[in-house]
Amino acid sequence: MNTRLEGGASLRGRVKRSEPDKPLVTIITATYNAAKYLPAAIQSIREQTYGNIEYIVVDGASTDGTVDVLKANEDVIDYWISAPDKGIYDAWNKGVRLSGGDWIAFLGADDIYLEGAIQVYMTSIHACRDNLPQYVSSRVNLSSGSKVLHTIGQQWNWKAFQKYMNVAHVGSLHHRLLFERYGLFDESYKICGDYEFLLRPGSNLHAAYLNEITVNMSVGGISSASFQVFKETERAKTATGGRSFLLSYVEKYWAIAKWKLRSYLCSQT
Repeated sequence: MNTRLEGGASLRGRVKRSEPDKPLVTIITATYNAAKYLPAAIQSIREQTYGNIEYIVVDGASTDGTVDVLKANEDVIDYWISAPDKGIYDAWNKGVRLSGGDWIAFLGADDIYLEGAIQVYMTSIHACRDNLPQYVSSRVNLSSGSKVLHTIGQQWNWKAFQKYMNVAHVGSLHHRLLFERYGLFDESYKICGDYEFLLRPGSNLHAAYLNEITVNMSVGGISSASFQVFKETERAKTATGGRSFLLSYVEKYWAIAKWKLRSYLCSQT
């Protein structure tokens, strides 16, 4: 039985490439049984005003109708694949290998880009064309349904980033050279592989910040799903970021204490 399915406009000859005045932006979405949420994410990409976007969806052999959603949206999906995978970072790595973009972004299956988000990113990047950043992040709304709960995303700086993930990773742009220089995501991580990846350049990461809200991110994603996030953060900081074990240990339990306090306060409202 063939467990690998694929499709998309590129298989029918529509192959996108960078243009001198319009770099190609690849957006990658990893999915698994996401038929309920994925149409909104796809629609948010369809409505982007930037004219050179490659959209790749890597599905982990869903059984809920996700593949039907992919087949129905091949006007905007350049390539999709559905096959068993080892988790989100395996899926993202597949997407990076398949991508052709100068800039690469990752959008969750239950997240949506706001109108004009990619154009705003690329206008900002064009203004830095004489000194291109390696990574560009922005602000992101944490939302539950139509309700915005909180806005996250600070400007990257090494002093803060070596302690915790202070940038909003969802929807942010990575220059292709970042992957060529530092490799792909470490698939031994299940939650914090994006943080570990951005720790690799250390203080040498050339990062830019877009003080705009670009994405509505659904709460309850994988990075908020379990206690494991604290363990993986500690591991990434010591193994890749070079932070001391003692500091990382103290910071882990301080973060856990704050998380428990927030959870308690939320339960009382």
